[in-house]
Amino acid sequence: MATQQKTAQKASFPSPFEVETPKGAEGWEEMYPYYLLFSQERREVEEKFWFCDTMHHPIPLYPFDAITLESWGPALGQYNSRIFIMPPALGIDQRILNGYLYISPIPVANSQEIPKRLKEFGQRAGFYYQNWDSLYAKWKEKVTAEIENLKKIEIPHLPEKEDLETVKNAVGISTGFRLLEAYNRLLESMTRIWQYHFEFLNLGYVAHLDFTTFMKQAFPDISDQTITQMVAGIDVILFRPDKELKKLSKLTLELGLQEIFLSIADSQEIIEKLKGSENGRKWLKSLEDIKDPWFYFNSGTGFYHTPLSWIDDLSVPFSAIRGYIRRLEKGEEIERPQEEIKKEAEKLKEGYYALLKTEEDKKAFTEKLNLARCVYPYVEEHNFYVEHWHHTIFWNKMRQLGSVFVENKFFQNEEDIFYLNRYEVSQALYEVYYSWGIGCTARGPRYWPEKIARRKGIIKALSNYQPVPALGSPPDVITEPFTIMLWGIISEKIQAWLEASTGGTKEGALLKGHAASPGIVEGKARVILSVEGLDELKDGEIMICPITTPSWSPIFSRLKAIVSNVGGMMSHAAIVCREYGLPAVVGTGFATQLIKTGQQIRVDGNKGVVEILG
Repeated sequence: MATQQKTAQKASFPSPFEVETPKGAEGWEEMYPYYLLFSQERREVEEKFWFCDTMHHPIPLYPFDAITLESWGPALGQYNSRIFIMPPALGIDQRILNGYLYISPIPVANSQEIPKRLKEFGQRAGFYYQNWDSLYAKWKEKVTAEIENLKKIEIPHLPEKEDLETVKNAVGISTGFRLLEAYNRLLESMTRIWQYHFEFLNLGYVAHLDFTTFMKQAFPDISDQTITQMVAGIDVILFRPDKELKKLSKLTLELGLQEIFLSIADSQEIIEKLKGSENGRKWLKSLEDIKDPWFYFNSGTGFYHTPLSWIDDLSVPFSAIRGYIRRLEKGEEIERPQEEIKKEAEKLKEGYYALLKTEEDKKAFTEKLNLARCVYPYVEEHNFYVEHWHHTIFWNKMRQLGSVFVENKFFQNEEDIFYLNRYEVSQALYEVYYSWGIGCTARGPRYWPEKIARRKGIIKALSNYQPVPALGSPPDVITEPFTIMLWGIISEKIQAWLEASTGGTKEGALLKGHAASPGIVEGKARVILSVEGLDELKDGEIMICPITTPSWSPIFSRLKAIVSNVGGMMSHAAIVCREYGLPAVVGTGFATQLIKTGQQIRVDGNKGVVEILG
């Protein structure tokens, strides 16, 4: 019996109640709402399997930035549990540990309920699948309307006295009230946009999972990569920002402005230089024409107020333009090979169709593949509308609100607002309103600066900490489609994590992941932990990262391959790499910990294996 228990312990990750707090981060728990923390009151249900969501939340959560996970968690869950009635799965539970988000998919406990749920799902999801194009068109209208409404939210500054027109027009409410109202509307906008975010997304993953299941039953030896290649070659708006950068790069050469970009590093200096010539001003006009919306493109995941988007910080897009100019001067092709990828997709489709033996199977193959291709664009496009376009505006509105706190001596800097969680912002804002309206002395200027300073130290300490990739005992099977297709969490992957956690960086060491994009290459590794590290990349290197984001795609042409810690076959990293024809292995779990910059490695994007050569 003791031997069996010992074996079970070896097959488990650490308990969330056993993970130590990093030095200097003591008291981190106070930064987040009580219900997002592991607790002794729920210990019996919390000692289960959790994995760290470094795909969306790769750095410690600033207290206010936790609003994104609080928005996506119930939004995702409600579509599984209450709206579409996903047969085998409910939502995804969330907890914060040492500043990092851990999540756990919740299966339907009673298997006898699954047939009933399947019937409901068929009726509800079937309506969306049958009307996908028209419903998706309405979705775009709803989302763009929400973005426009967000833009219109004004953050008022509190006056010494209200304008006389407030009296003459019998307005009946004060600027202080409108300030509280503006914050509430910002919170509503964040929650609402995530309601829209998941309206179609899980249905998209289910369609792909259904096609994948069919193909593996018909062809047991087929790889996940081959299946996903059949739906590749798409043209979605997520690739549009990079497309616009390529246009600007070509225009730079047409106007003879390339030396400005190649000789000056600072983006603001480049702009000032361009203002001095007619061709330069013509180029700047083209830049202004595309900024809205294509530069509302976050250089990170969009789930944090940092880093800034292109529209606020031109260093990333200008760096990409510089790289494209160099390639164009060498006569290289900079467009992604979309037509080649589409031809390969059609070749695979025809080949596997011909191998099917019955008309029934051929019909099912055609229907399931057509549906997978139909839903595919949404799986990527929603990301631009929500995490990039909407969230860029949202974070900047919060900065405007932060400036009101600075004016009232609550904060030293507008960025300090992100060190309060959303409930604390509400309390502090009410006190600003309260003290302004009454004319009394506020406590906030003496209360918040000390707390914010302490939290800055905690975030710094947590930033130097590597969170364990998973917690608790792995389940027998994962049933939640989002977890499988996006994060790539399946039983085999969990076992690989357990094996890798005891490995090292010795020569010949192997890392297993998902074969996200085909190709076999060898080269030097470059470990990149954040967008700030992208400048360190050298041409021909293999990037090792926690996860890539769509906004990193302009640097893909400089790389030999990509290896990531997290991600499944339908993660943004996997999709973007396939569309750019870049070999990739995702979901390795430990790549950034086990591979060191400068090591020679081999990436096998066909089998999903990374080998450390020396």
